[in-house]
Amino acid sequence: MDNLDIKILSMLLNNCRESDRQIGKKLGISGGAVRARIQKMQEKKVIEKFTIKVEPPILGLGVLYIVVSGQNIKEILEQISLIGEPFFVVPCVGGITVCSIVVKENLQQKIVLVNKLMKDVRVLSIFEAENPGFDSNLTKTDLEILELLVKEPRQKIEKISKEIGLSTKTVTRCIDKLQENDGIQFTVIYDPTKIKEFIPHAVLAWIKGDLRETLEKMNNEFDESFMQIPFISKNQIVLFMYSHNIFEMDELTQRVRNMDNVISADLFIPKKISFPLKWLNQAINDAKRSPTLHISYQTN
Repeated sequence: MDNLDIKILSMLLNNCRESDRQIGKKLGISGGAVRARIQKMQEKKVIEKFTIKVEPPILGLGVLYIVVSGQNIKEILEQISLIGEPFFVVPCVGGITVCSIVVKENLQQKIVLVNKLMKDVRVLSIFEAENPGFDSNLTKTDLEILELLVKEPRQKIEKISKEIGLSTKTVTRCIDKLQENDGIQFTVIYDPTKIKEFIPHAVLAWIKGDLRETLEKMNNEFDESFMQIPFISKNQIVLFMYSHNIFEMDELTQRVRNMDNVISADLFIPKKISFPLKWLNQAINDAKRSPTLHISYQTN
């Protein structure tokens, strides 16, 4: 992989529905060249699949983030599944696994349960994702289109229109609405171990002070090193970055730690990334059956 590949991958991570031509225009190459590079990354298993990341609060659900020592993924999944459905699971270098679970209610009680149920692993950190005020105003049509896009996020508008019997204009309007929602991300799952020329990593920064102001400063400082758009969770900012070597990675992490309002920053180097979708398919089905489609986010 070269710099163009990593930039294409970054764009797909932030919006995999962006066309090859649109990506090429931004990078100064043809759409055909972009398509060839994407196909090559798929053949080499750098890109595993296109997917959708939907923040659970959009569908009225809560999220718990957990950091544990241990990398027996099967065992960890079995244990967290006793509390809720897995949202993402990321084993990292150093014997640490970062994961999150989707829960329906009583989040504080679930935190206590996690600590009791997790066996043969040590819970290093557990916290509830703050409701960030995502727009939950989804219609049944939005949900039907979202359900199709979960199966194939890059599928063409014409194909969706034909499958659900709606005009391309209506489908386009619904997809635009989904893409404008900060809690819905059309993205890809990639294999970090297949990227030999770069090191993907995440920095979890604990903030004291104005989160939005700090995030804006981070965007200005590290824009060229971002693989994905950062996100905020309670008093943390998670930065998804890439470096050319361990020295650059260490320097970036230290720069984050030295910023105003940053209390501390932890570095995570992922070995594998997974986004189980069982919870999402179930949540969409439940929402479609709702007579009012009024989705509210409950934390207790």
